[in-house]
This record gives sequence, C-alpha cells and structure tokens, in this order.
Amino acid sequence: MTWKALLALGACMTMVPTVGVAQREQPPEGGEPRDFRLPEKDTFQLPNGMGVTLVPYGALPKVTSTLVVRVGNVNETANQVWLADVTGDLMKEGTTSRSAEDVARAAARMGGELGIGVGMDQTTLSLDVLSEFGPDAVRLLADVVRNPRLPGSELARIQADQVRRVSIAKTQPQQIALERFRKVLYPDHPYGRVFPTEEMLRGYTVEDVQRFHAANFGAQRAHLYVVGRFDAGTMKAAIRQAFGEWKKGNPPSINVPHPSSRRAVHLIDRPGAAQSTIYLGLPVVDPSNEDFVTLFVMNSLLGGSFASRITSNIREDKGYTYSPFSSISNRFRDAYWVQVADVTTDVTGPALQEIFMEIDRLQAEPPPAAELEGIQNYVAGTFVLQNSSRNGIIGQLSFLNLHGLPDSYLTGFVQKVHAIAPVDVQRVAAQYLRDEDMTIVVAGDREKISEQIAEFGEIMN
Repeated sequence: MTWKALLALGACMTMVPTVGVAQREQPPEGGEPRDFRLPEKDTFQLPNGMGVTLVPYGALPKVTSTLVVRVGNVNETANQVWLADVTGDLMKEGTTSRSAEDVARAAARMGGELGIGVGMDQTTLSLDVLSEFGPDAVRLLADVVRNPRLPGSELARIQADQVRRVSIAKTQPQQIALERFRKVLYPDHPYGRVFPTEEMLRGYTVEDVQRFHAANFGAQRAHLYVVGRFDAGTMKAAIRQAFGEWKKGNPPSINVPHPSSRRAVHLIDRPGAAQSTIYLGLPVVDPSNEDFVTLFVMNSLLGGSFASRITSNIREDKGYTYSPFSSISNRFRDAYWVQVADVTTDVTGPALQEIFMEIDRLQAEPPPAAELEGIQNYVAGTFVLQNSSRNGIIGQLSFLNLHGLPDSYLTGFVQKVHAIAPVDVQRVAAQYLRDEDMTIVVAGDREKISEQIAEFGEIMN
C-alpha cells in the first residue's frame, strides 16, 4: 500500500421477532485465535546488493515473482509530479531486445501478465505464472527493469492517458478533498503532491524519463520475492544469471517528512452539491512504533470497520451517510489517521459533531471488553485471511522490509492484537487523536454549509 488502503469486512442482519417462532439456537463459541504462520523462507543477497526472498508455498503449480524497487513518487521534485508514473507506464513498452508485444506474448505463454505498479515509496514489477515457467518469469522481469526501451514514440499517448486520469479525478469530491488534506499535512514534501498539472504532465520528455530511471533503478534498491511452487536450485541459478550483472545504482534516498496539523476547516466550494465530503485527521505514529498495532485496533473500533462506532452512529443510527470509513494511511516513517464520509449537505455540521463525539467518548472511557473482543476477532481474522495467498505473503514481507520490522511482527500479530486491553485503546485514542490538532477538509456547497461548520475551526479557503 501502500501500500493505499484498508479493507472493511462486515455483514448486516436484521432479525424481526415473530409470534410462535421457536428460540433460535446460539452459534457455538469461536475457537482459540490462531497466530499467523509465516512459511519457511530463504533470504539472501546478491553481490550487487539486491535482496532475494524465496518462499515455497501452496499446492497449486503456480509461482509469483515480484520485484520491489525503492523508487516512487517520493523521488520526484516539485516539478516532477507523476514522473514516476509516466516512467512505470513507459517501462511496459518493451526492452532493448523485445517489443511491447513480445513482452506481452512471453508473459502470456507462461500463463501470466506483466504488472507494473508505482506507489509513493516503491515500484513493483510482478508476474504470476505456471510453476514450470518460474525461471523464465524471473528473466523477463530482469529484462524489463534493467533494459527498458523507453520509446519516445509512446510518450505522447501515455501523457494523454495520464492527463485523462487527472481530469477524471478532479471531478470526484473525495479525490479533491484528499488532495487538499495531503497538501495541508505535507506542504513541502512529495507526500503532499497528489496530482500534477496538465502542463507538467505534457512537458515531460523522454530524456526526463531516461534520467529518472537511471537515477532511481538499481540493484541495491531492489528486492525480489518469489512465492509458490518452484525448484529452489533452478530458481536461484536463474536469479543470479538474470540479475547478477545489474549495476548497484544509487542507494535508496531517505526523505522523511515532518507533517503538521492544526485545528482548522479547509472549505472547498462545490456549488449545488447534494453532499459534503469530509476528510478529518492528523499525523500519527508509523508502523515502526510499538503503539502502531494498538492504534490499528483502536481505528477498527472507532471507524475502520462495519461494526465501528462512527459507522454505527452516522450510518446506521442517523442515516447521514452510506459508507463512512476511517483508516491509518502509512508510508516510509510516516502515517496519518483519517475519517472520511460523504454526508448529506444539510447534516454536514451534525455529522462532524457526531464524529468528534465518538472520538471524545473513546478518549474518556475504555470500551467494554465484549465490544473490543469483537473487533479483535475481526482484525485478527482478516489479517490471517488477507495473508493466505502468494500476493498476500509478498505484500507483508515487502511491508516488513520497507519499515525495518522483524518477522515477529507478522508471527506475533494475532497474539499482540488479542493482548490489547480496553485501557490501551483508550490511551492511544487520547494520545494520538488530539481534537485540537485535527485538520478538517470539507468539499461542499459553501452557501449551505459554511454556518454549519464555523464552530469547528477557522475556515480556510
């Protein structure tokens, strides 16, 4: 995530008592929570500094190879927003020895499709193929990352596609609010630059892309994860042959932000809007901090799950919104907590009141043990389910690597979640969700909502 998002899982059941219906049997009590078991893995480093992790996993004859490179939007300057994305797209257009069609056909023959994803901190190249083609997939990934053609003939098309993406995003109130929220928290950092201008996008040259690739893609920034069914000896030989001569390149750049937040309301006028989009949050500790797991559980109880308090309040009880959610968004040595909701225009102020009321209530008193237990079961259960796949395992191992965490973070996660006490949840809510430092962004009809939101802080345009 990003890597960029938090999954919500839940079910809503309505039971209407009926005369003459026998009492329903109670479901059996759940069993003891099981810890997540990380499969045995083999991790080593090539002489050029590239890391490799091999994980035999599963029964299906499939193997996923994912190369994670420490380069992303964080490596852009203020005048290069989305240059990393343009570079990622242009890397799909073939290598010095294969056309884009050749790359696509080679991946298809293996039963897969090349994927390249660009995030804030990392770029990933991935292939999921039949096991017999695992070594070939590794060689194809190496060719794409080491020898990209980066053809100027395709740049205008890619720029046009990116311009369209920005244009569409700028019509969506949640994207507009997110852009303002991030800009306020990170005014002078790449994490605060969500969208480029059209002029910026169209101004990139193929030489800009070539320089960006040369400066940021190299062996010592890369880690290859191979998960699935494969022959270890053959796979290691293919990896060393494909990546062994890759130049070390530059070491990862470290650009840790210093986000700021103060209580104010940043109003984005959308005349005639039937809804107001609310972003409310502030910086919190990142995954390397010992409080992060407790903070994660607290978020799930407060607003980050279907059964959470804010969701129950402004969705189920009040009907102000359909799908509110809160999350902890994290990057390298950085994170923020945010509550998001699209609410009916005439209840913008009341919705904010209820959100702050739920925050204050959790800060004032610990949650009941039974409520916390339900959230703990949800967090632990979804954690294990989400990591029960090849891609899930790769995602978690990459998460550990980015944040410098030990394997015990994964293997002890379920146990740590269930060891959290109600007073722990209350403590992190009081310590990190400080009302007086909340940044509030509201995208809505100024004429109809300005009076409603005036009590929540100085209104900023």
